[in-house]
Amino acid sequence: MASNGVLDARDRAAMLNRLATERFDVLVIGGGITGAGAALDAASRGLRVALVEARDLASGTSSRSSKLIHGGLRYLEQFDFKLVYEALRERDLLVSKLAPHLVKPVSFMYPLYKKVVERPYVGAGLVLYDAMEGPRRPVPHHRHLTARGALKRAPALSPDRLAGAMLYYDAQVDDARHTLTVARTAAAHSAVVATRVSAVGLLREPDGTRVTGARVRDEESGREITVTSEVVVVCAGVWTDQVHELAGVQAGYRVRMSKGVHIVVPRAAVDANTGMILRTDKSVLFFIPWGEHWIVGTTDTDWSGDRAEPTATEEDIEYILAAANRALAHPLTRADVIAVYAGLRPLVDPRVGHNGSKPTTKLSREHVVDAPVPGLVSVAGGKFTTYRLMARDVVDAAVADFGREVPGSVTEQVPLLGADGLAAVQPAAGRLAEDYGVTRAAVEHLLGRYGTLAEEVLKPIRADAGLARPLAEPHPYLRAEVAYAVTHESALHVEDVLMRRTRLFIESADAGVGAAVEVSAIMGRLLGWSRRRRAAETRRYLDLVEAEQTLTATDSDPVPDRALAAAR
Repeated sequence: MASNGVLDARDRAAMLNRLATERFDVLVIGGGITGAGAALDAASRGLRVALVEARDLASGTSSRSSKLIHGGLRYLEQFDFKLVYEALRERDLLVSKLAPHLVKPVSFMYPLYKKVVERPYVGAGLVLYDAMEGPRRPVPHHRHLTARGALKRAPALSPDRLAGAMLYYDAQVDDARHTLTVARTAAAHSAVVATRVSAVGLLREPDGTRVTGARVRDEESGREITVTSEVVVVCAGVWTDQVHELAGVQAGYRVRMSKGVHIVVPRAAVDANTGMILRTDKSVLFFIPWGEHWIVGTTDTDWSGDRAEPTATEEDIEYILAAANRALAHPLTRADVIAVYAGLRPLVDPRVGHNGSKPTTKLSREHVVDAPVPGLVSVAGGKFTTYRLMARDVVDAAVADFGREVPGSVTEQVPLLGADGLAAVQPAAGRLAEDYGVTRAAVEHLLGRYGTLAEEVLKPIRADAGLARPLAEPHPYLRAEVAYAVTHESALHVEDVLMRRTRLFIESADAGVGAAVEVSAIMGRLLGWSRRRRAAETRRYLDLVEAEQTLTATDSDPVPDRALAAAR
């Protein structure tokens, strides 16, 4: 069993050797939240598990979501009661038991503008929302607010036509960190987790009937490896159809890509002490509190372009700003936008060979499991909140024809790394701050990201006091977190740290450019990079930022050219 689920990037050669020499019960293709969840579900049943991800953990959809763990209030209007019930149950399980250090309750206010009709209609929906959750709940019940009460909580709202509001609770999460933690928890149960390793072909028995593994390529070296397994589980999100094509099979569904765009604005730009949800002509719009920022979104439109880098257009940004400004007393402007990011939802179209006639907003967020040929099982659809159920269902299908008894899923009873004993560690924040010469705020920041593993992040400071310094003022990340990303979290490139291990890419006005040289230096010392390699890694990140700017067709770049020039 891996100690604490350590994914040490320096042990990459040993990890690749395990892929090449061991036979696995389950090979998971895809390192997003569903793939990480499937690896954990299978490994915690006592199975031999490997997971391969072509890029970095959570590099696709699972780092570009709305950062919410929620029941999906709007799905009640679509009469998708089963999905809402399951999502609320999963939300409460994550908040209270599985990941309380990562998943935290957050309030949302729903402004009302029609006195007679809207309050009883929305109120009835929230009564049902609360009732579905059950009596044992880690978040408060909803509340009715007058117009005055709504403006007290959110002075940013325009008082025009405001008739009151409803206040209710859901939860939020750093999606990339949560995905990483699920993968590390799988590793703690002996799963082999390999990033930058892509599936390039599936293996078959000599008679061609059964899938028996995959040919994979190490994207760092180009080396190809044969991985054998009793079953291959595809959790590839928007790449699912491509993996099916590798196998030469026709699955019982196709994935339809829906683009979701979010903007990030400073917390000071919207005066409110609660999140907000607004109805739009097409769907809903969230104001989600995110540290010293707001995440505002999202869109829900068809996408048929590059799966790896979906494009946020000026039209997307203007749609979000316009929808937000209909409710605000002081409108947001393009100049308020610090960052823009886009992700793709892998929705299941109910008709194979769809022509896209049904709007993506109307497609169900339910998931679908399919077993098109023996030895190959796939899952698609669903939502971040219900990842554990998706993982359970796809692993159930994968082991159905094993020919031996396999225990059922136990992940409902398996807290993620950093969760166990959290209540006993939180009071020690002051002591840890004194022991390692950092501020109490820094320790509390670490507890909210690593839970009981926070001291593990701090320990290298004893040997290198420089790691106690902030990575990029005024942001809370420590340089020790960069080192930890390499030694425990499989970070191989600067982008892995600045985009997903930390969130400086979307949180800082310069997209993390100013920290790139320091990140490269810290990673380089641990990974043995030459001076030339460090410069190349920094340049790679700057090129990525510039490419993102180009993809986001805007009139005013969120990252000034001078910041890029200075970093170069």
